[in-house]
Amino acid sequence: MIPFSDLARAAYCPRQLYYARRDRDRDVPGDARARVDLGFRYPTLVDAPDATLRRLPIRRSPAAYRRNLSRLRERDDYDRLSDPEHERVFRSGKDCHGTVHKLLAGETDSDPPIPTVVSPGEPPENGVWEPQGVRAVAVAKAVAWEREREVPRALIEYPSVGAVREVRLTTRKKAAYRRALRAARAIDGPPSRVDDERCSACDYRERCGTGRRSFRSLLG
Repeated sequence: MIPFSDLARAAYCPRQLYYARRDRDRDVPGDARARVDLGFRYPTLVDAPDATLRRLPIRRSPAAYRRNLSRLRERDDYDRLSDPEHERVFRSGKDCHGTVHKLLAGETDSDPPIPTVVSPGEPPENGVWEPQGVRAVAVAKAVAWEREREVPRALIEYPSVGAVREVRLTTRKKAAYRRALRAARAIDGPPSRVDDERCSACDYRERCGTGRRSFRSLLG
C-alpha cells in the first residue's frame, strides 16, 4: 500500500522518493504544518486585523489575504470548507492510503463527498501542480473505495494564500496517477536522474548530482 505522500513524490521525481524512503524522511517541516493549520481557521482569519495576520505564516500581505478569504467566503462550499464533515481522517483505498485533510459532505444527500488536500505552498497561475493533482486523485480514489461509489473530484486548498482549486478526475489526471503509482511500486534502487527545472535546491541534490528545484521547495 502506497502512502499518498509517496505518490506525490513519485509524480515529482522517483529518485527523490527513493532517497526519502531510504532516509525515512517522512517528517513535515514545522512551517509547513503551521501553514496547513491555517486551512482549519478561515472563520477567525477572514476579518482578522493586520497585527494578527502578520504573526501568521501567510504568503500575502494582510490586506491581500483578507481579500482572498473574502472571495473564498463567496464560494457555495465555504461553509463546508470551514466546517467539514470530517477532518484529518485516515483513509485506505485499493492502492494507497493516508490522511485526508478534510472530507466535505456533498451538496445533497445523494451527492458524493468531496475530499480535500490542504497544501502549505503556493498554487500555480492556473490549475494545480502535477504532484498535488496526483495526490488529489489518490485521495479521491481512496474515499471512493471506502464509500463504494464514484468520487469525481477533489479540492486542493492553499490556506496561506487563501485559494482553493478543483481537481477533476479526468482521463489525463488518472493517467498521471497511474504513472506515479507504477513508479512508486517499481523503486528498488536509485531511479535514473532527471536534470530539469524540478531539481533546483533539491534536498538530495548533493548526493543525486543534479541542482535544480525540489518537491519540498515547490509545495512548501
